[in-house]
Amino acid sequence: MLKPVSPDIASLKILDDRLRFLSSWTIHHANHVRESGDGLKVGGHQASCASMTAIMAALYFHALGPNDRVAVKPHAGPVLHAIHCLLGSQSLEQLKNFRGFGGMQSYPSRTKDRIPVDFSTGSVGLGVAITAFASLVQDYLSAHGMMAEEDRGRFVALMGDAELDEGNIYECLIECVKHDVRNCWWIVDYNRQSLDATSEDRMFERFDDIFRACGWRTIELRYGKKLTAALAENTAVRDWLDGLSNADSAALLYQGGAAWRARIEADLGKKGDGFLKGMDDEALGRLMSDLGGHCMETLVEAFDAAKDDVPTFFIAWTVKGFGLPFAGHKDNHAGLMNPTQAHALRDSMGIAEGAEWEKLAGIGGNALPGVEAVLERTRITREKRSRDFGRIVIPAIPSPSGQEQSTQAAFGRILLDLAKAKEPIADRIVTTSPDVTVSTNLGGFVNQRGLFKRREMADVFAAAKIPSAQKWSASNKGQHIELGIAESNLFLMLAALGLSGDLFGQRLVPIGTLYDPFIARGLDSLNYACYQDARFLLVATPSGVTLGPEGGAHQSINPPLIALGQPGLRHYEPAYADELAAMMEEAFRLIDDPAGESTYLRLSTRSVMQVERTDESWKDGALKGAYWLREPADGAEAAIVAMGALMPEALAAWEELSSDIPGLGLLNVTSPDLVHRGWTAAQAKRWHGGREPSHIETLLSRLRPGAGLVTLCDAAPASLSWLGGVLGQRVAPLGVEKFGQTGSLPDLYAAYRLDGAAITEAVAELLLPA
Repeated sequence: MLKPVSPDIASLKILDDRLRFLSSWTIHHANHVRESGDGLKVGGHQASCASMTAIMAALYFHALGPNDRVAVKPHAGPVLHAIHCLLGSQSLEQLKNFRGFGGMQSYPSRTKDRIPVDFSTGSVGLGVAITAFASLVQDYLSAHGMMAEEDRGRFVALMGDAELDEGNIYECLIECVKHDVRNCWWIVDYNRQSLDATSEDRMFERFDDIFRACGWRTIELRYGKKLTAALAENTAVRDWLDGLSNADSAALLYQGGAAWRARIEADLGKKGDGFLKGMDDEALGRLMSDLGGHCMETLVEAFDAAKDDVPTFFIAWTVKGFGLPFAGHKDNHAGLMNPTQAHALRDSMGIAEGAEWEKLAGIGGNALPGVEAVLERTRITREKRSRDFGRIVIPAIPSPSGQEQSTQAAFGRILLDLAKAKEPIADRIVTTSPDVTVSTNLGGFVNQRGLFKRREMADVFAAAKIPSAQKWSASNKGQHIELGIAESNLFLMLAALGLSGDLFGQRLVPIGTLYDPFIARGLDSLNYACYQDARFLLVATPSGVTLGPEGGAHQSINPPLIALGQPGLRHYEPAYADELAAMMEEAFRLIDDPAGESTYLRLSTRSVMQVERTDESWKDGALKGAYWLREPADGAEAAIVAMGALMPEALAAWEELSSDIPGLGLLNVTSPDLVHRGWTAAQAKRWHGGREPSHIETLLSRLRPGAGLVTLCDAAPASLSWLGGVLGQRVAPLGVEKFGQTGSLPDLYAAYRLDGAAITEAVAELLLPA
C-alpha cells in the first residue's frame, strides 16, 4: 500500500507541472507568437525539457544548497530559466525573448545569460566532465587553506542519455579514479531517445558496470512508486516490462493505454489479466509512464540517500516529451506543439487564457501556500554572482640570462625562478599537463612545488636513492596536477581552474602545457573553456617543423590559424627570451583583469642567439603584436616579416639583402592574432567616426605604397600573408603547407622553403620586373 503523499512532495509535483508548462510555453511563444523578423524557425526542445522537469524540480527546490554547482543538460535550458522565473530571479522579458538577440540563450551560458549559470553547456559531454574537474579544484582550494569547509558544495551534471556516447566523458572518468574525485552527482535523463533514433538497448546494461568499476555509486531509478507497487503484484508483467526494448517502449508510450493493453494481452495472455483488471485505458497509460525520473517521491528519496561525498551516477528513467502530445515519438527531439496543442496543455493545467506568464497560474488556492513555502525555502543562489578579480600582485618578470636559449627552456626557468623566489603569485600558480610535464619544461617548478594529491604519495625513487632529475613527491599541498595523455581533459581542467575566482572566490593562475600539434585533439574543450571566459595560460611546445627529427606527427602547422579565430584566447609567439618574459607577465595580468582573457604561448625547442637591446622601446610593440626588429627607411620598398623560431633566418637574410635593398626593414610579428584584431577593430570604428589607425597600419605605413612583404613563419603561410591586405602591399608568403618529415633543420628548412635562399627568392619575386 502506497504511503500518503507529504505536503512538500505534493508541492514539488505542482512545481514539476508548472516547469513543464512554462518551459514549453516559452518555446511556443518564440516560435508561434513572437513576431519573426526573418521567417526562420526559432526552435527549442520542448520534449527534452519535459523529460527533465521532475528531476530539476526535485533538485532545485529540494536537494541543492547555495554552494552546489550544476551543469544543466543543454536542451533543458528553458527549464533552468523557468526555475529562476518562479524564484523571481529571471525577468518575463528574458523569457519572452528566448533565442532572440539579448534574450535568454539557446543553451545555458555563464557569460551571456542574466541568471546564475555555473557552467555553460551546449557542446554535449563537456558540461558533464567539467563538474568533476571543478570538484577537484574545490579539493585543491580546501587543501591549500583557500576555502572554508562551510563553503564547499556538490557538483551536479544533468545529462541526456545520448551524451553518454561522448568519449570525453570516459576520458574524464579515468581522471576521476586517479584523483579520487568526490562530491559529484551525474544524473542521466534516460529517456532512451537521441536526436535521430531510440537509444541502443545493449549499451545501457553496461553504463552502471562502467561507473561502478570506477568507484562510483550507481542508482537506477527505473519505475515510480505506483508502477513499482503494481509490478510487485505481477512478476510476469514486471519481467516482460524489464525486457521490453527501448524502441517498443517509446512507441507504446506514444500510443497510450490501449496499445499497452493490446500488447500485454498479446504477449502475456492470461498472465497479464490481474495487472490490467480494473483499469481503463487512460489509467493504464498513466501507470505505464510512471517512471522513476518522473516520480517525485522516488527522486527525493534517492537524492536524500546520497548526501555523503561518494560520487554518484543516477540513471533516471524518463519519457521524452512527458506530458506533451508527442511523448515517446521517435521524431520528437526538435518537435514543437502547434498552437492548438499548446492551448490544450494550458487548459489541462487550469491556466486561464492570458495568464500563461503568471508565475503560479493555475495552482489552486489550497495548494498555493505550500508551493509558495517551498519556493521560499529553496536554497540555491538566486542572483548572478559578481566576478572576482584584482587579487593577484603581478611581479616584474626578468628575462633569463644566456646568449643562446630556446623559448621553451626560458619558460621553464622563469617558472622555476618564480617558485624559488617565493613570489606571492607562485602560491596561486597551478600547473597541469597531459603526461608531458617534463618534456614541456615544467619539471623544475614541480620539483619545487610538488604534485597535488589528496593523499600523500612518497617519491619511491628518491627514497631508494635512485638518481633522478624529477623529485616528484605528492601531497595535498602540491601545485601540479598531473593528467593522463587525453588533451580534452587538459582543457577541461584549465577551464575549471580558470573559473576558480567565479565559482569559489579565489582566483588561481592556471598554466597548462602540451605539444603544439595536439591542441587540435582537445579543440572543442579549449573553445568551451574560452566561451565561459575561464582564465589560464596555455603553453604549447614544441611547435612547427622546427622540432626536426621528431617528424610529421609531432610537427604543427595550423595552431596560429586556430588562435586567430578563437575568441577569448590571445596568441603570442616569441622569438626571444625577453619577449617571453614580458608576455608571461602580461598573461598573468590578463588572468586577473576583468577585461582580460586567456593566453596561448607557442614556443620552440630551438636555441637561438638573443638580440642585444639598448632600451625597452620594443616591449610595447611586442605586447601589441609586432615591432620593427630592424627599422625600415621611410618609403622603403620592401620588408621581411617573420615570427618565432625562424627569426635567425630572417635576420641573416636581412643582413645579406640590406646592402642591395636600401632601407629594408625586418618586422617581428609576435602575435598575428593581436595585430589582426587591432586592424579589424580600427576598420569598424571608422564607420562610427573613429580615425585612429591600428598598430599594424602604423607599422606598415613606414613603407612606400605598394611595397613588398616577404612573410615567414613556421606555420601555415596564411598566418601572416593577410598582412598584404592592410595597406594593399604585395606579399610573398613563406610557411609550411605540407605535413613535415624527419630531418635536420637545414634539410627541413630547405625542403619547405623556410631558409635564407627562399627568402632571397621571395624578395626577388617581389622586386624584380616580370
